[in-house]
Amino acid sequence: MNTTISKLATRPKKLKLTLQLVQTVLISLALVLAFYTMNVTAAESAEQSANDTKPKAFVYTELQISVSSFNDIPWQKVNDNIKQQPGFINKTWLYGVGNHSGGGFYAFDSIENAQKFVTEYFPEEAKGFGVAQTSRIFDADVTEEASRDMSSAHYIGNTERKPGAYVYTEVQVQVVPFNEGPWREINPTLKQQPGLLSKTWLSGFNTGTPGGLYAFDTIENAQKFVLEYYPTAAKSFNAAFYTRVFDANATEAASGAMNSPFYSN
Repeated sequence: MNTTISKLATRPKKLKLTLQLVQTVLISLALVLAFYTMNVTAAESAEQSANDTKPKAFVYTELQISVSSFNDIPWQKVNDNIKQQPGFINKTWLYGVGNHSGGGFYAFDSIENAQKFVTEYFPEEAKGFGVAQTSRIFDADVTEEASRDMSSAHYIGNTERKPGAYVYTEVQVQVVPFNEGPWREINPTLKQQPGLLSKTWLSGFNTGTPGGLYAFDTIENAQKFVLEYYPTAAKSFNAAFYTRVFDANATEAASGAMNSPFYSN
């Protein structure tokens, strides 16, 4: 009799302990779910942000000027004007080795805004300097895969080593669609070139001309690339080509102020 009473007396205590345990488990599960949801939301936001700023078009420009020092160009004023242009994402300033020209490599959010830039803003900028100009538009979407494979700063981010030089190239041949071109065969050879840090592949809008913006560790390696490797590569296409070498050290501050992917985190 006493044993039965004792058992009955302990049941509420056990039930209370069981309910407390269930409550603790439910709270733990709720916290885990909240933490998971928070991380998923953050990841989705980060992905959306990356997609919002992913370039859809690239623009190359060069002014037919010659300045003894890059800082003779009023780049701070120019930067302020360019930042106001529709769809502008970033710019890497270019300062010609040998000819001391000024130019840039830009990322835009759409082909349409890139077209507006080269047809409205940039001609006025060139007119302000009183010089002739060169501009090119490239379709960033079609070259993304090829560029990522070459560790392009425009998709992967800045390299561990700051570039000492940039090289711009374009071959006078039409490769359309770009993805059916020989970039998969070319990239492994490019990766073996001395001092190459990265490449952003280019495909001319309306022209389908292939090219690239390369980052090198030194001007010497960049010059070796354009004098020794590239002419042979272009010859395989049986086509004329265009190359330029630029001093990256001279433009670092100006490029950094324009969120250049070679310097931004």
